Amino acid sequence: MAASQLQLVIITGMSGAGKTVAMQSLEDLGYFCVDNLPPTLLPKFWELMKETGKMNRIALVMDLRGREFFDSIQVALDELDNTSFITTKILFLEADDQVLVSRYKETRRHHPLEPNGSIIDGIKAERDMLSELKGRAQIVINTSNLKPRELRDRINAEFKESEKDVFNVQIVSFGFKYGLPIDADLVFDVRFLPNPHYIDKMRPQTGKDKEVYDYVMKWPETQEYLDKVIDLLMFTLPFYKREGKTQLVIAIGCTGGQHRSVALTEYVGKAIGNKYETTITHRDMLRRKER
Repeated sequence: MAASQLQLVIITGMSGAGKTVAMQSLEDLGYFCVDNLPPTLLPKFWELMKETGKMNRIALVMDLRGREFFDSIQVALDELDNTSFITTKILFLEADDQVLVSRYKETRRHHPLEPNGSIIDGIKAERDMLSELKGRAQIVINTSNLKPRELRDRINAEFKESEKDVFNVQIVSFGFKYGLPIDADLVFDVRFLPNPHYIDKMRPQTGKDKEVYDYVMKWPETQEYLDKVIDLLMFTLPFYKREGKTQLVIAIGCTGGQHRSVALTEYVGKAIGNKYETTITHRDMLRRKER
């Protein structure tokens, strides 16, 4: 495939079969995702993408919320098939009638084709409408017996372009005085360690400065704590990954987020980065100076 060729995945299928999970999975794989694009806008959308040249993998969800446009999807797909710079795949998500009915009952939703009628009638009408599109699909997945994580695994197996795992560890230092990071999955409190803040020459520095970093690291309790934290993370990270998480946020906090937490975040980030894709952020490191 030419490097400049655009890749389009159209996610469609039965309402309630898992299109949202599929879109999120492709987004995690680096696709630019658009939900509920009317088929009549598809050729213009792709011309725009070609002109910008900034995106070469795009996923579009098309479902019956745009049913007034749905008849035109075959024409739009024919046009795309005759376009040399686009490779198109249709991902069709399917599920058994009884499973779809159960999912609608659980969410207390009406079927989009029968908002005032029976759910099963809406499902049958939708099957008839989508039968030709299903026959055109390159990938058909029945999600009746799949959990969301299992569907994500199927999507990853179908669409990931390399063997590189989609799993990122974000390690952020913070100050408890400014509040916990709201997206943290794991939080470590290092306020028990000796505080460089009380040493005058170190007070304006941060945990990235060698003098402060060495001071924090010289204590036996620091080294013992880090050994235990790294051991815990190396044990648990594979299980988070196995459960389908694509990102894990680890927060390390001290009082102001300037000295101890910064030093330990740098250390942990380098240790974890030897095995996992890792990013390091210091949320509050310069906050006191900016006030």
